[in-house]
Amino acid sequence: MAVSTATPPRSLADVISAFEAVYPPAWAMEWDAVGLVCGDPEQRVERVLFAVDPVAAVVDEALEWGADLVVTHHPLMLRGVTSVAANTPKGNVVHRLIRAGAALYTAHTNADTAAPGVSDALARAVGLNGPLRPLDPDTTDPEGRRGIGRIGALDQPMILHDFAAQVAQGLPATAPGIRVSGDLDRLITTVAVSGGAGDSLLGAARAAGVDAFVTSDLRHHPASEFGEDPGPALVDTPHFASEWPWLADGAIHLADALARGDGRNGANVEIRVSTVVTDAWSQTFHHI
Repeated sequence: MAVSTATPPRSLADVISAFEAVYPPAWAMEWDAVGLVCGDPEQRVERVLFAVDPVAAVVDEALEWGADLVVTHHPLMLRGVTSVAANTPKGNVVHRLIRAGAALYTAHTNADTAAPGVSDALARAVGLNGPLRPLDPDTTDPEGRRGIGRIGALDQPMILHDFAAQVAQGLPATAPGIRVSGDLDRLITTVAVSGGAGDSLLGAARAAGVDAFVTSDLRHHPASEFGEDPGPALVDTPHFASEWPWLADGAIHLADALARGDGRNGANVEIRVSTVVTDAWSQTFHHI
C-alpha cells in the first residue's frame, strides 16, 4: 500500500503532530512507552514506513526504501535499558536509524484504545462488518467508543471450523498459524476480538456472551480453565498477525490528518506498510 500527496515537504514535528491528533499519547497506558524514540523534530519527512516491530528486518526494509520515519506499534524501549551501544540489538536499531537520518516513533496502547484502533482493524480482517463496540470500554471516554477490544457480529452465522479458516485467511500467514479451542461445529454469530495478548480479557469475553473470542498469546492454564465452563470458543492468533491489519489504517489516518492540516489534498508524504513478517516464531514441527 502507498499513499502519495503533493504539497511541500513536512518536518518530523509536523508529521508527529498530525499523527498524535488521531492517536494522542495521553490515551496510552501508564506503563507504556509511546512517542518519538529517535530523530530530529526539524528533519524533513518524505517517506514513512508503518510496521509492527522495531527489529533489524524492519530497519533493513526502511533503509532500503529510503524511509525518513518508521512508525511501529510495538515500543523499542518498553522496559528500561542502561545502554544503546551499537553491539546490542536495541542499540543497533537506534544507531542504524540515526546514521541514515531516519526517525522512529511508537504508537502502542494509544492505538489499541483509539476508535478506530487496532482491534477495529482486526475485527474487519476476520469478517465483522457491522457496528462494533468496545470489549473493555475506556471509562474516561464520554462517547463510549474507545477501549480495548471490540465486539461485533458476522454477516451470516457459520460454524467454528469455517470461522477459524476465515480468520486465518484474513490475517498474514505465519509459521504458527492459529489455534482453536471449542466444538468445531458450534455456530458462531457474535465475536469479540482483541489485538495482541488477550489473557486479561477472557472474563470480559465470557461476560459479553459472545460465541467466539479472537485474540493472541493465550497461555495454557487460563485457556484450559476457561474451556472447562460454558463460554466463547477461543481462536488464538500469532501476536504479530493480530496487530498487522492496523498498519494500513494508521497509514490512511496519518495521510488524512496531514491533508486536513493543510486544508488541501495532502502533504507530500509517501506512506508504506511493511510486508516483513516479524512474528517471533519461524517454524513449527508436528509429530508424524
